[in-house]
Amino acid sequence: MAKQPIDLLIQPKWRIIDQSSLGPYFDAKQSFAIDDTLCASVGKGLSPATARSWVHHDTIVLGIQDTRLPYLQEGISLLEEAGYQAIVRNSGGLAVVLDSGVLNVSLIFQDKKNGIDIDRGYEAMFELVKRMLSSYDAAIEAYEIKGSYCPGSFDLSIGGRKFAGISQRRLRGGVAVQIYLCADQSGSGRAELIKRFYDTALKDMRGKTKAVYPDIRPETMASLSELLNEDISVQDLMLLLLTQLKELGGEIYQGPLTPAEEEVYEKNLVRMIERNEKVFG
Repeated sequence: MAKQPIDLLIQPKWRIIDQSSLGPYFDAKQSFAIDDTLCASVGKGLSPATARSWVHHDTIVLGIQDTRLPYLQEGISLLEEAGYQAIVRNSGGLAVVLDSGVLNVSLIFQDKKNGIDIDRGYEAMFELVKRMLSSYDAAIEAYEIKGSYCPGSFDLSIGGRKFAGISQRRLRGGVAVQIYLCADQSGSGRAELIKRFYDTALKDMRGKTKAVYPDIRPETMASLSELLNEDISVQDLMLLLLTQLKELGGEIYQGPLTPAEEEVYEKNLVRMIERNEKVFG
């Protein structure tokens, strides 16, 4: 019998690491180092499946491809003038906006012998979001939204406007399925900032670079508050996330990093800092 997306979500135990309220001094480089650490722990069977929630203030997360933009430093200057810091993550994809109205969730699974194929990881996260938002009268779809930032085949949208994007990272026997969910504020405002970034960092080179960069149309993006005509905060989404994990059965418990994980995390953080120093000098 074919495995269903929900099968991945039904775990005997869910370890919860909630970092959604750490504030503006919690740096996004730390987040990517933590997820790599958890991938290794879950992959080795030292930790059960883990759900980590995280929020970063006024940060643009660039993909490796973005570091090849012809006028990257001018693009970075524009972001800094707008009050944002830029970091480069340790995986593919393209630029996304993180701020106090965006909840990020990482689901970290062990990639057992039979393997978790890429689509299965995406579909599990899609299933979780549909369950989280099931009390709202909205049809959530998963397909690429042309004109959005960081477009992909598992963009989540309502009425053709994107509110979330999903990515994956596989490392040391673990799989991290990551999503950003735009809870409130202006989705098109976020997209407008990324449009200005690419316009500045590409200038006359659009269409002439090896890599393809999105031609962003801000109207293709919105927050859940805008789409559902209700005030939906990061805290609301956190409660919906925990409720759904609990309803799927099994035990959920708060489990901060262990001393052994802290050691691995420190090494991963140094790697992230060095990667960023290479790009930004």
